[in-house]
Amino acid sequence: MNTNFSAEDRKGWMSLLASADEGRLAELWQEYGADPACNWLRAPEAGGVMVRGRMGGSGAPFNLGEMTVTRCALSLEDGTVGHGYVQGRSKAKAGMAAKIDALMQTGAAAGLRSAVLEPLAAEHKARKTARAAKAAATKVEFFTMVRGED
Repeated sequence: MNTNFSAEDRKGWMSLLASADEGRLAELWQEYGADPACNWLRAPEAGGVMVRGRMGGSGAPFNLGEMTVTRCALSLEDGTVGHGYVQGRSKAKAGMAAKIDALMQTGAAAGLRSAVLEPLAAEHKARKTARAAKAAATKVEFFTMVRGED
């Protein structure tokens, strides 16, 4: 078992897996070529969660609405436990996320990071940059001219 990662590292790859496009994740996972044997601790299942928000990021919390989430947990043959939580009802995506989470805690982490996580991170960054550029194109700047009446 590899313990050379922090909670922040794990949070990062779990977030990346949860937000990844399912088709692209499946493609990279298949190219990686490893599908380890595992025992389901909790088979993939869909359910609902309440999404909460705060006005301005710091105001009083309020219930925004419900969202569908699929979750699962598995154990590899060496006992490493992986979890998968994804938005929507994709049991396959949750399973892939759980397997990747478990493998990232083993000696396979470096290869998996370069084959799956780094391409996903680069694509996520490109989408975010394109979205920001599109939003910036609609920015309106207001200014006041001095009228000289004072």
